[in-house]
Amino acid sequence: MDTRFNLFENEFAGRFAKRFAGAGMLVHQSALPKSTQELVSLRASQINGCGHCVDMHVKEAAAAGESAVRLHLVAVWRESTVFTEAERAALALAEEGTRLADAHQGVSDETWAQVRKHYDDDQTAALICQVALINAANRLAVITHQKGGSYEAGMFKAVVGEAAADD
Repeated sequence: MDTRFNLFENEFAGRFAKRFAGAGMLVHQSALPKSTQELVSLRASQINGCGHCVDMHVKEAAAAGESAVRLHLVAVWRESTVFTEAERAALALAEEGTRLADAHQGVSDETWAQVRKHYDDDQTAALICQVALINAANRLAVITHQKGGSYEAGMFKAVVGEAAADD
């Protein structure tokens, strides 16, 4: 399948992308650990089948020093030993927050309790926003058939920087 629509070349979509990127930068600058942000984004993108975002978050995490072993095991994090309790809580929230239609209760009380055990109020807020943002980004990319494979670490920062300069 070919890419259906280039969101970066459309004026309206470009204005939207600037604001979306601004929200993403706010989360990126939060106290939520950067590695957790990337792991959460990677897991939600895997669930949503977003090749573009999986490509981006694997490469950004690797460039930031994340190990290949941990990146390979995100898809099966419950059956691995390489994630901390806090990361496991964040990954559970990412899964349950991504699969809202699959469970009548949305995010379980057990998962919520684990998140609150490991993250303060600001980190919890950032984590919730990260889950919401990556799910929105996945939908934008999947709807328009954005492909994975051509992303290079740092590309998004360059686009965000250009968008901020245009404001």
